[in-house]
Amino acid sequence: MSDHCMAPLRTVLLADDDGMLQVILATHDLLDLQQLEQATGRTLTPPARQDILRAHRQHKLASIADSRHCLALPTLIDHHLLDHGDCCIEPDGVSLDQICRALKEAGLTVQHLECSVSGTELHHQLPDPTLDLAQIHNSVKQFTTRRIRQRLDDTLEIPPLSPTAERILQLRSNPHATADELTAIVESDPSLAAQVVSWASSPYYAAPGRVSSVRDAIVRVMGFELVSNLTLGLILGKAIAIPADRRTGILPYWAQAAYCSLAVEALARLMPPGQRPRQGLLYLTGLLHNFGYLVLAHTFPPHFEIICRYTEANPTISHIALEQHLIGISREQIGAWLLHTWRMPDELVTALRHQHDAEYAGPHAVYANLIYMALRLLHKHDIGSAPATPIPPEMFQRHGLDAAQCREVVAQLVQSDDAARVAEQINA
Repeated sequence: MSDHCMAPLRTVLLADDDGMLQVILATHDLLDLQQLEQATGRTLTPPARQDILRAHRQHKLASIADSRHCLALPTLIDHHLLDHGDCCIEPDGVSLDQICRALKEAGLTVQHLECSVSGTELHHQLPDPTLDLAQIHNSVKQFTTRRIRQRLDDTLEIPPLSPTAERILQLRSNPHATADELTAIVESDPSLAAQVVSWASSPYYAAPGRVSSVRDAIVRVMGFELVSNLTLGLILGKAIAIPADRRTGILPYWAQAAYCSLAVEALARLMPPGQRPRQGLLYLTGLLHNFGYLVLAHTFPPHFEIICRYTEANPTISHIALEQHLIGISREQIGAWLLHTWRMPDELVTALRHQHDAEYAGPHAVYANLIYMALRLLHKHDIGSAPATPIPPEMFQRHGLDAAQCREVVAQLVQSDDAARVAEQINA
């Protein structure tokens, strides 16, 4: 990027039935699609990848002014940039003035209009957890009618905890529970039993001999706590339907969950023995780290599509800032609230609520911090959608971890065929 560039810019490709155009705005500002619709009278959305590839093949898309990221298309420029012609398109270093001149020389329209929210107005951090319930109430009020606003439970329309999950919770709290009792509960659900056996049979666990039953998986391979927490995570995750996600190239929900659970386990193994958290709970937090995404889609179905559109148009903006801006709460807040009402372990609730809080060092911080690290290390390998924020060195130090070792062990995990098979099995 050239030295005189005052602020980095980005381009966003959008389309509707009338064709494609591009928007240029500051990298850290949010492209507001609703403002854009009001200003243009067009319902513009990010085009599907196949439509972009087709346009390239048909020579309808070409770069302009020595910038690979700016195209020869009608262009909308955010009005905040009116006095900043020396700003540059990232990462080419081509100034906005150069882009405008090249577009006009090519006979393309260039229009300035108001279509963004300043990055300084976005909330990238979650509020104090004591404010979550009030924010959930306020958000629900914004999107529901008065006649169904009598009780929060009715408004959210969240399904009750399943009988199988209730039985597993009771079993987990019983210090005298046996493998046979857990086996009976898991085997009462054939699909759940099949997934437990499949998981235990994966090369990742290198179990001696063939795993032929749920009891085998518990006694010989995974242990009581791990299987009880794995099954609980699967049951809770499947209590709410996974929404259809239009974004191409996104790893499926359960595959992301599997990679996260394996990554937090791998990182925990690098910790000093006396500091390591409970393995079974680690799996549970990893599997359900993005549970709030499901709850959000279930709670606000008409608006979830809008959230997806904004996410596609604003890949540089964290989902926390987007969700707070659009509906007033984030997936972390509503997911943690629901798990708390379902009487899930405090470690799990804390992990979900504080998984993106780099400064959290309160009760059960090790679970939240391990997810924070795992998600960002996985993101470097294009797995998951964690915010692109760095891992503070003190977080590694707090848990007796070496940063280079952590990066290496997650890289090995991602490259492992065994881990990929586990992800496929849980996604089946």
